[in-house]
Amino acid sequence: MRLPGLLAAALFGAAAALPAAAQDAARGAVMAAERCAACHGENGRSAMEGTPSLAGQPALFVTTQMILFREGLRQVPAMTAVAEGMADGAIEDLAAYFASLPPGPPEDRRPRDEALFAAGQALIGPRNCAVCHLPSLTGREQVPRLVGQREDFLARTMAEYRDGIRVGADSQMNGAVVGLTDEQIGALAHYLSQRD
Repeated sequence: MRLPGLLAAALFGAAAALPAAAQDAARGAVMAAERCAACHGENGRSAMEGTPSLAGQPALFVTTQMILFREGLRQVPAMTAVAEGMADGAIEDLAAYFASLPPGPPEDRRPRDEALFAAGQALIGPRNCAVCHLPSLTGREQVPRLVGQREDFLARTMAEYRDGIRVGADSQMNGAVVGLTDEQIGALAHYLSQRD
């Protein structure tokens, strides 16, 4: 296992062990207004192309991602300055805030294309998405919520996993999307974005 993989696993373990009592969604709301709303939306629903919605994401998922950003293990230039120097407690508060928000689609979600929706739906089972993301595709623990997410973000993220540009705490997503065409990824992204 490569060193970044070991570090990510250690960070995930540390994040999973964080005490829930330390999370304060009210403090997280103040931080989100200052640091996150411009890109991720005032209500956690992003209106910015390529930027994920965070409303309703599992707290552990947000915590893990922020630690990966802070420690330089996940490279997203826009997030570097946001996460730099954030204390664990502040990250927990931010995660609690986003987890407390009602999830939903972005206001600029495009209309459903029934053929594309059906093509994406047909890929969910064979790709075993429900194993990690749950049958409802709402995520759990360190696994993100997919339904109602921005379509453009989902398509780019799946393509990055497929092409080996992006890695998670493990290689499950890379394996789940290996061999998918751009058209199949587009169909999956459309299906997931249209689910509420």
